[in-house]
Amino acid sequence: MKIKVYEYKNCSTCLKALKFLAAKKIAYESLPIVDHPPTLSELKRMLGYLKAEGGSLKNLFNTSGVQYRELKVADQLKNGLSETDALKMLSINGKLIKRPFMIGDGFGLVGFKVDEWAKAISK
Repeated sequence: MKIKVYEYKNCSTCLKALKFLAAKKIAYESLPIVDHPPTLSELKRMLGYLKAEGGSLKNLFNTSGVQYRELKVADQLKNGLSETDALKMLSINGKLIKRPFMIGDGFGLVGFKVDEWAKAISK
């Protein structure tokens, strides 16, 4: 499987991540996260990777985003929003997803931290 990077064109962090991959000559498919959010299957895989590293469902969300606040997602999560419903919500609303969202064969990362991305692509 090739690497997919879901990104938002006006996101400076996404631009840094794409420049990082280009500098490392890593082939990837860039997808606009708003128009084409990750699939439910990809979100489930990403959640598995996050949990393996001590993360949680909340780590998938763009907690600083306008829609996160407008939809009161934090309250929904606190009040028992199921994992299934949360993943469905993310799969239809790319603005709710933390970006960039990179998924490949056996790994996945949300957000951009140089050290984590370097480790993931070196495998």
